[in-house]
Amino acid sequence: MSDYELTPSGGLKNLSLWNEDVANWLAKRENMTLTSAHWEIIRLMRTYYENYNISPILKLLKKQIRESLGDPKAEDSYLYNLFPNGVLMQGIRIAGLPVPLMDAEIEHAHLSPSKAAPAAKYFTGSIPFKGKQIPVGAKGNLANLNDWNEALATFMATKEGVELTPAHWEVINYLRMFYFKYGQTPMVRLLMKNMHDDHDHLRVSSEYLYNLFPGGPSRQGSRFAGLPEPQGCLDE
Repeated sequence: MSDYELTPSGGLKNLSLWNEDVANWLAKRENMTLTSAHWEIIRLMRTYYENYNISPILKLLKKQIRESLGDPKAEDSYLYNLFPNGVLMQGIRIAGLPVPLMDAEIEHAHLSPSKAAPAAKYFTGSIPFKGKQIPVGAKGNLANLNDWNEALATFMATKEGVELTPAHWEVINYLRMFYFKYGQTPMVRLLMKNMHDDHDHLRVSSEYLYNLFPGGPSRQGSRFAGLPEPQGCLDE
């Protein structure tokens, strides 16, 4: 086991080498012995990653734990007893997953007009709106969340050939609720699951969302919602 190359934070450098024996070895390096309680959380994290192609942030991990294992196991005290150095650092390392990124940690570099892709349908560099230049990032997402309002969203959508209807606004408002609750813009599979859970009356299928947002429910939807671009597997 000593031949495995580790990152500076102590995780596997080559995540494809992970298996349960490696997990036990990683835990032993941190003076831990994995129990069935540890494995419940580890397997849940790995299932989440397999489903969404991104490691869960803490709020979403706890939501998943509550749904799968019950409220008591989502308590901070319970998780701390299992992973005293933090479930998102120590647990993720032992689970052989990449450290999750928060949208707030991503730099949204402004794209200069000279570097903008000429074929892009969305605004690049900045948005000329009501006498101001509203800065956006490389994928057309607002650089500053506080610049967003419904009139600006409508203006952005018109640029991309989309007329916003109540059905669009239902998704846009849900994207914003999700982001401000969990601190992450959801990719489409995560969006579908949570909208379906929260809105029984909606048939939230991939086809439904793509009919509303042909540029991608997560990519295009996040632009109209004034949110950072999603991470991981976006619009699949």
